[in-house]
Amino acid sequence: MKANTLASFLSMFLSILWHQATAQITVANLRTELRSNPIGIDVIAPRLSWQLQGSERSIRQEAYQVLVASSQEKLDQNIGDFWDSGKQVSNNSTYVIYAGRALQSRMEVFWKVKVYTNKGESSWSEPAGWTMGLLHYKDWTGRWIGFDQYFPSDNEQTGQLAARYFRKEFTTTKQIKQATAYVMGLGLYELYIDGKKMGDQVLAPVPTDYTKNIKYNVLDVTKSLSAGKHAIGVILGNGRFYAMRQAKPYKIKTFGYPKMQMQLMLTYTDGSTEIIKTDDSWKGTTEGPITANNEYDGEDYDARKELTGWANPDYDDKTWLKAAFVQEPGGNYEAQSEGMKVMQDIAPVSIVKKSEGKYILDFGQNFSGWVKMTVSGRRGTAVTLRFAESLTEDGELFTTNLRDAKATDHYILKGGGKETWEPRFTYHGFRYVEVSGYPGIASKNNFVGRFVYDDIPNTGTFVSSNTLINRIHQNAWWGIASNYKGIPVDCPQRNERQPWLGDRPVSAYGENFLFDNANFYTKWLEDIRLSQKEDGALPDVAPAFWCYYSDNISWPGTYLFIADMLYQQTGDLRILEKHYPAMKKWMDYMQLRYTGTDGIITKDSYGDWCFPPVTIEAGRGKIADKKYPSALIATSYYYHLLQMMSRFSVLVGNGQDQANFLDRAAKMRVEFDTAFYHDAGYYGSNSLTDNLLPMSLGLVEDANREKLSNRIVEIVEKENQGHLSTGLIGTQWIMRTLTKIGRVDLAYKIATNKTYPSWGYMVENGATTIWELWNGNTAHPKMNSQNHVMMLGDLLVWLYEDLAGIKSKEHAFQTVVMKPQVVAGFDHVDASYKSVYGTIQSNWSKSKSTFEWKISIPANTKAEIYLPTTVLSSILESNRKLKNEKDIQILRQEKSGTWFAIGSGDYQFKIKL
Repeated sequence: MKANTLASFLSMFLSILWHQATAQITVANLRTELRSNPIGIDVIAPRLSWQLQGSERSIRQEAYQVLVASSQEKLDQNIGDFWDSGKQVSNNSTYVIYAGRALQSRMEVFWKVKVYTNKGESSWSEPAGWTMGLLHYKDWTGRWIGFDQYFPSDNEQTGQLAARYFRKEFTTTKQIKQATAYVMGLGLYELYIDGKKMGDQVLAPVPTDYTKNIKYNVLDVTKSLSAGKHAIGVILGNGRFYAMRQAKPYKIKTFGYPKMQMQLMLTYTDGSTEIIKTDDSWKGTTEGPITANNEYDGEDYDARKELTGWANPDYDDKTWLKAAFVQEPGGNYEAQSEGMKVMQDIAPVSIVKKSEGKYILDFGQNFSGWVKMTVSGRRGTAVTLRFAESLTEDGELFTTNLRDAKATDHYILKGGGKETWEPRFTYHGFRYVEVSGYPGIASKNNFVGRFVYDDIPNTGTFVSSNTLINRIHQNAWWGIASNYKGIPVDCPQRNERQPWLGDRPVSAYGENFLFDNANFYTKWLEDIRLSQKEDGALPDVAPAFWCYYSDNISWPGTYLFIADMLYQQTGDLRILEKHYPAMKKWMDYMQLRYTGTDGIITKDSYGDWCFPPVTIEAGRGKIADKKYPSALIATSYYYHLLQMMSRFSVLVGNGQDQANFLDRAAKMRVEFDTAFYHDAGYYGSNSLTDNLLPMSLGLVEDANREKLSNRIVEIVEKENQGHLSTGLIGTQWIMRTLTKIGRVDLAYKIATNKTYPSWGYMVENGATTIWELWNGNTAHPKMNSQNHVMMLGDLLVWLYEDLAGIKSKEHAFQTVVMKPQVVAGFDHVDASYKSVYGTIQSNWSKSKSTFEWKISIPANTKAEIYLPTTVLSSILESNRKLKNEKDIQILRQEKSGTWFAIGSGDYQFKIKL
């Protein structure tokens, strides 16, 4: 194949700490469109990746050459003065580690790639690039400024602070070539230049333990500046820095008053530079319109106090205070990748007038964010917006489940015409909004819901012949997105919103099929690592905003689960290399501290958290916040984690540890069986979870597997009448385990139930996300969030890997295993997943007489596929019989089907049944 016709699609992306495409170009017919050019990269050895796609089948990369240059001009001349990899014989198109000249702060870098395949050689791709951030502490020339005190505008008793406003004027006489702002505004900030907000990020920066690490944002503000007089303005909100609650210092970590450090780097056309930095020449005030802001309670805004023109030049700030130098937070400065944005605007579906000036808005969907309001009225008119997930029987807001979170925004009109307002430093989890004090007649057009979550692309699609499953999948998407807030929070509505580890071990795995969450969870792994105590203890919440170190296995063990998921789904080995020492330290800590004389892990905190009451009535009004510690759960999970560590040790080059991990696991397997197995064929208390875990995690002796399988089936099919009875732990394994033991029909029954307890029961009772509790509509309101993810368990993994048949066999989908589970009454699935190599598609349908399957496999990958027939003459591919197809090879036959190996490309199979 000629170079100019090799590929119809080639894309490249830059992997900084993770696999997410932060600089990507799209190539169609070898014409490249630059989509992004990230700035603020603070990794000295970033990784480069690219994707190939062509119309031919079985495209395989055989070699590549990467050029990295200091300028576009040199790259155009094919000069890689930063790095020329030379022609490398390799099929690797992901995570190629930059190995060139040492990169320095603020450097601009340009790169391109040429690939050599079994179909021919490509031409050079169009260029992509990135700009380095600030790599060293001394690159920050400014000082931290703020006000470490309360002001009359603050409410010390309730712990609410007014926003801090800071400003600085400067003048330039030269023509500006490049202007870059580097900002650390804690807890939250907005940056303005000459009165205009810079960037589209919201709730920035993302939360961290600010004593350990601080995320800075880098903004290209060149277009906002020219020679002349200018002003910088920064508003500081509280965020997680000034904690939402101050009353329990033994439990809730707070970091002090809001503060900031920033610098504006100006590069002029004559080559000279200038830095505008934070120092005590800045001026500040708390007497602005944002009189209170708090993530739990909302935001108060008095438009009468607006500081008109405060971020413009020549503003009269003589009453403002001189900014004070303050202590730095202590954490390392790190560039932020994705942050939060307003990702979608949502119109109300209805508005109901309850009384004069009081309305109830229904957005038809539970989500997280805020409301943008348009209003006209007399000066001093106060409008209140209260947020809730559901209504009482008489149509009023139900807020009891918010605990003491006020979830309320206040707006006072300045008068004089139409006013449009939305908060800056809060968010709410809601479907309904009560608007009171609204002047005149309110309509739906006066309000817009703003859906806020991390700017993460979607990766998967799933549509099937079962409308309930489709709806559950949709509810899962909304719930996951709602709880992506720079950290994976448990819920977005009540006075919690904490990144509990126990909610995410398998849920995050399923989430990856819906969202490109690799950057997001890589950042969270670092939050967990930095929360580790010197002796090895890991927290239940990370960052440890709540000081919970309960030393159980199943919550902190999520650290290993997430690392494993990221490696499995993305192939990013550096994840394991970086975190292996901390994971090993925790594993040793737990074994030494909590292993009994019989080899059983004696410590657990939560048990099978939130398992469903026997009936919906049995749980009515009951508080679910009860712990049932389980040594069986602790020990089985620890055994599973030992197996993980044995794999990790080899992958990271510490193979000498493997024997130790495997030896410990082998002993624990025997001890577990002795302690928990009963000759009647069950484990532990004979609960569904107690039986699922040994089966799922490989703790069952071969001679006992059939007995245990029968017992699991008996519990689900007979005792539960086709329902689950699992809490957070058991639900992580139930769908895949039932499928593995040959009862995918029972898994399907669980997935499609509409009666309690089930995901379908949630839908039948009005859920548009996923509830915290199976009986969330009747449980005590102290703990019944209507927007959680923990009870998703392994449902999403099962939908994509088993029903759709999209599963990685090796190296992050470089080999895909495709065996869709065909269930009676389930006739069609159309699913896709954007892997690091490209999009995998699986679209199958069946009737009484035929099975049809459309498959798309990305270039530079291959697949092993299962067709449900052993009669090869019954198979058509693209309307042709299988005869000497070089891209389709028989691997093996089983009792009811045949495995084939196929190369990349598009295939259409049709089988007569």
